[in-house]
Amino acid sequence: MKTKTVHVPLDERSYDVRIGRGLVESAGAQINAFLARPKVWIVTEETVAALHLTTLQDGLEAGGVAHEALILPPGEATKSWPHLQRVVDWLLTEKVERRDIVVAFGGGVIGDLVGFAAAIHRRGIRFVQIPTSLLAQVDSSVGGKTGINAPQGKNLIGAFHQPALVLADIDILGTLEPRDFLAGYGEVSKYGLLGDLDFFEWLEANGPSLAGNAELRQEAVRRSVQMKADIVARDETEQGDRALLNLGHTFCHALEAATGYSDRLLHGEGVAIGCALAFDLSARLGLCSQEDPSRVRAHLRKMGMKCDLVDIEGELPDADGLLALMAQDKKVVAGRLRFILARGLGEAFVTADVPPDTVRALLAEQLAAR
Repeated sequence: MKTKTVHVPLDERSYDVRIGRGLVESAGAQINAFLARPKVWIVTEETVAALHLTTLQDGLEAGGVAHEALILPPGEATKSWPHLQRVVDWLLTEKVERRDIVVAFGGGVIGDLVGFAAAIHRRGIRFVQIPTSLLAQVDSSVGGKTGINAPQGKNLIGAFHQPALVLADIDILGTLEPRDFLAGYGEVSKYGLLGDLDFFEWLEANGPSLAGNAELRQEAVRRSVQMKADIVARDETEQGDRALLNLGHTFCHALEAATGYSDRLLHGEGVAIGCALAFDLSARLGLCSQEDPSRVRAHLRKMGMKCDLVDIEGELPDADGLLALMAQDKKVVAGRLRFILARGLGEAFVTADVPPDTVRALLAEQLAAR
């Protein structure tokens, strides 16, 4: 399989996303040209380290690149002030310089945390993303959003800091647990739903075969990354079009806060539920046909994914409680919550013109079904 490259054109902050097999094993050769001195600092987490750290270290050494590693606990709770301080303290203790590179080796949590640490260490150093989950490969590793969570909400503290390079190794996806792979698929399906009906139809035909087919995985990642790169190039700091990438996320972030950022609800699962709810809301407002939400759910169910509040185990706040959590969303402007809604499959848009009572009624109906 030939490696495919998606270029993210951002003037002096431009970079490539390389998508293929064996990229971790060849990491030294991939990264060497970016190094001011032949050494990198790897930040990863325990689960990824147990499975893949030795392969990465061997790949770096084969390319003549020395390395040090910091291993953090897994899970969303790691995206927090204490672990950010731990990473920055380690980089300072290791005397990592402004021309050096730190490697974020893990899923979205590690990528977001390490990217933020790179943004603030010595006022900004370069970093390389080696995403190890489907969700991170198609979404969080591309576009330069970095940050940590706060008690008040998800990703409320952070910075825009673009990577120097992204290596999306398709082979690593074959080691994911089925639930984690499907969580990542929530972000993949989002791309078709927000702006590419042809891609969504491709996913309807090929989605069930992705987990077992490396070429299909590569194509799904490539198309997702290309769509994100195109949007980021138009709107790097989310002043307009980039907000479309948050389809499903207004609901998702509230549900993640309601479940304590725990394994009760993985981020990609929340995105899938949020996308289904966004199409429900769009249909209730007369923006899209009643068939569109049904088609979204039919595909997610075919993939074996969560797509309703009833699929979340344990207690949830009432409709007003969920609305209060949604009010902390980063997309609030002048006190008004912006939603990403749809006029049809592949036709998303941003609006603040959504009656709160309609949202409350939708949430109450979903909660009543639990």
